[in-house]
Amino acid sequence: MRILKIAYLNITFYFLTVTFLLTCLPALGSLIIIFALIFPKRIVMKRLRRAISWFGAVVIKIFPWPLVRLSYKDFSESNIPGPYLFICNHRSASDPFLLGILPYEVVQVVNIWPFRLPILGVVAKIAGYLNVRELPFETFFIKTTKLFKEGVSIAVFPEGTRSRDNSVGQFHSAIFRVALESRIPIVPLCITGNENIPPVGSPYLRPGLIKIHRLKAITWDKYRSFSPFKLKNYLREIIIKETALMDQRNV
Repeated sequence: MRILKIAYLNITFYFLTVTFLLTCLPALGSLIIIFALIFPKRIVMKRLRRAISWFGAVVIKIFPWPLVRLSYKDFSESNIPGPYLFICNHRSASDPFLLGILPYEVVQVVNIWPFRLPILGVVAKIAGYLNVRELPFETFFIKTTKLFKEGVSIAVFPEGTRSRDNSVGQFHSAIFRVALESRIPIVPLCITGNENIPPVGSPYLRPGLIKIHRLKAITWDKYRSFSPFKLKNYLREIIIKETALMDQRNV
């Protein structure tokens, strides 16, 4: 029975995803061209990034349901205005799609592999997603601070690569240096349950419950005296504690 469920999940998921890509992307491309002729670049980029978020939300919430379910809990304080720096742990190749649940204009800082995906990699480049491996820090700093000034939130997986044992790896410091300069609210975003959706080294999804917890924002006044090293370890400890609790709970 489990084998049949896995087969059904993967056949329906990939069929719907490919169909969605082939039908929606040409329409999206046409709209972007029309928008680019009428509206300023800033508005075009905003619409494109929101469209990417909607795509991620559809792919992760609708196509694999009910064998893959998503639970999102928001523990944030609504009185802290954005834009935000979202710091996320990294367990699965599906993590970037999960960020579609965030109701903001978001640019992701990613490793090299997402840019190598057919079609999606090209769209990510056009949308201004940042390849942390190929950018010198000075260029990375200029691009991220410009995005914050435009009101764009940034999401980062500071481990760099996905965990292979559900632990939270060491964080890289670059984005925390940016945070200290930009004085931006930092939001821990904790993800569990998708470590086998798909497993390491496999394209095949497994049934499961994905949990996302958005924690309270850490504002500038709380971390202004931190060094980048202290700040990254402070965020890492918060995420370690929360993901451990999430792993223990069934819901």
